[in-house]
Amino acid sequence: MKVSDILRVKGNTLYTLSPDEPLATAVTVMAEKDIGSLVVMDKGSLAGMLTFREVLTAIVRSGGQVGTASVRSVMDPAPLTCSPETEIDEVRRMMLGRHARYMPVMDERTLMGVISFYDVAKTVVDAQDFENRMLKAYIRDWPAEDSQAAAAEAKGG
Repeated sequence: MKVSDILRVKGNTLYTLSPDEPLATAVTVMAEKDIGSLVVMDKGSLAGMLTFREVLTAIVRSGGQVGTASVRSVMDPAPLTCSPETEIDEVRRMMLGRHARYMPVMDERTLMGVISFYDVAKTVVDAQDFENRMLKAYIRDWPAEDSQAAAAEAKGG
């Protein structure tokens, strides 16, 4: 399974902002849209990623206030990225290795979407559920004569 499979189900609504935006604006957008991350774009290129982790760190540093910080001053300037063709297992390893909860999906220099660790986990669970259902259906439909022969063979006879 690939990242493109997640994006196909998830849709392609993207929330981006400029690195020069005030952090307060970013926090407002994140709260209003109920999202945990914003992709930071500068002149059409990926400049960074802003997640609630960076926001909380900035607020703690400024004594509990959002203050006048810019997005650029608190964003992750080198976020993990993947392509639509990246396998889900690889994304999972990458995200776990860097404790990343969000990952921009880039096709060359074009932002295709953002996937979250939740999206990856849900995809893996859904795939396992499907496989379990298929295996259970296969076992339930097992031919009777094959199971009788296997039982007889197991008894030695």
